[in-house]
Amino acid sequence: MSLFPMSSGRARVRLFQAGAALAAAVLMAGCGNNYRPVVTPINPSGPAAQPTSYAVVISSPSATTPGIVTILDYAGDTVMASAPIGPGPRTFVLDQLGSTGYTVNSDGTLANFPITTTLQAKLVTYTTLASNAKPLNFLAPSAGLWATDLTGNMVDIFQLSPASFKLAVPVAPTPVAIVGSPTLAGQREYVVSQNFADPTGLACNTAPASQPTGVATPIEIQSYTTDPPISVGRCPVYALPSTDTKRIFILNRGSDTVSVINGQSNALNQCTPFIDGQTGRTVTCHPTLPLSTAAVTATGIRPPNGTAGMTATAEPVYAEYNAATSQLVVANYAGGTISVIDVSLDQFGNDSPTFGTTYTIPVGKNPASVTVLYDGSRAYTANQTDGTITIANLTSHSVEKTLTVVGHPRTIVSTQNSLFGKIYAASPDSPYVTILSAATDLVDTTVLVQGNVLDIRTTTQNGISGNGNVTSRTPGFGEPCNMPGLPTPTGTQTALQACQAIP
Repeated sequence: MSLFPMSSGRARVRLFQAGAALAAAVLMAGCGNNYRPVVTPINPSGPAAQPTSYAVVISSPSATTPGIVTILDYAGDTVMASAPIGPGPRTFVLDQLGSTGYTVNSDGTLANFPITTTLQAKLVTYTTLASNAKPLNFLAPSAGLWATDLTGNMVDIFQLSPASFKLAVPVAPTPVAIVGSPTLAGQREYVVSQNFADPTGLACNTAPASQPTGVATPIEIQSYTTDPPISVGRCPVYALPSTDTKRIFILNRGSDTVSVINGQSNALNQCTPFIDGQTGRTVTCHPTLPLSTAAVTATGIRPPNGTAGMTATAEPVYAEYNAATSQLVVANYAGGTISVIDVSLDQFGNDSPTFGTTYTIPVGKNPASVTVLYDGSRAYTANQTDGTITIANLTSHSVEKTLTVVGHPRTIVSTQNSLFGKIYAASPDSPYVTILSAATDLVDTTVLVQGNVLDIRTTTQNGISGNGNVTSRTPGFGEPCNMPGLPTPTGTQTALQACQAIP
């Protein structure tokens, strides 16, 4: 007798069939378009992305061949693009956006070129200037272009792209710089003139203390009309604003001073001392900042912390304003120093109690320019006669290191984000750009370009305080010449042409 009746056998068959069907269903669930759980991968974290930034270099292979614009990549220190820009470039500027560059060339043309890694010769456009025009320096705001013109002592204003001439505004003799709002958001620009005729362009290089006092002429942006000129020091050579343009700083090479213009009152930064009703402190205004012991004696103004470290002469030629620390850092060409000046304001726009506090740091011989890291921690000077770069700590006010570079550097610029920084130095007698890493303060690499370097700028504003990118500077008229000391003219050259390496 069977242990399992026939009905039980049929049940076993059905059970087996059900199990097989279940197994098949399980197998089928693993393929086809059936639902699957979504797995979100966790991407590994790495270092912060480096900022998009380029160093733009202008060089000149010879006096008779086209100059070259070279675009260097910030991250890889490599040449991304280059193009010809016209013979004998004399001065160079980038606009506020870092998107367009301009040069004036020895053939009387104004080159306009986009800052792009796809730059080619066909993208470079030219504006023909008047045959008698003698443009010296530029201000390149976010829209338009302003140029000081030695012919007729004018400021030439250009608009559109490529730049086309709009009008000329008369100013005082020998206009050498324009300063103000780089975004045209402010009310006016200031044209700095040396206020005496100088056909050689070398009077403020050879005897700056013997020249008359200069002036700054305000030009109202909306109407292109001038306000009464503001008296500054002897042989003004460079100017820059604070980031908010509440203060304008004029560097006077002949007086060893910085003239301070209050952009809110459109006058020198002076006032009758008054008691601030909010703080109870006595507020004083500072129209002049002395940079040497001779200037302290001449002006009767002594910095709040005294004259420690000041030399007998200074001759300021370049400066940067650092927004992070509200400091003005000035390169003193004759003094072989930099001046670190507190120019902070209080919440009401008045000079702060520490305004004018000055620390003097010795650097190399004849610092022609200086740049400050975005965080305000260190300054780097291009010491022209020494052929060196000095690295100064702006917290301890001491020298950290001195590096020797190729040639006699005249230009030094920087760019930095929270983690990474680069410093670029260039010499007018060398085809090499020296690149330093801010992380190590050592030479990262050198890049060879075509011809000796006229000037260099970076496309980001992080390391270029104030309006250092949007204001050009040309050798002569008080700015350091291409080589240490004054050049000896050759052939039919004038002294100024030799100074500017012009045929």
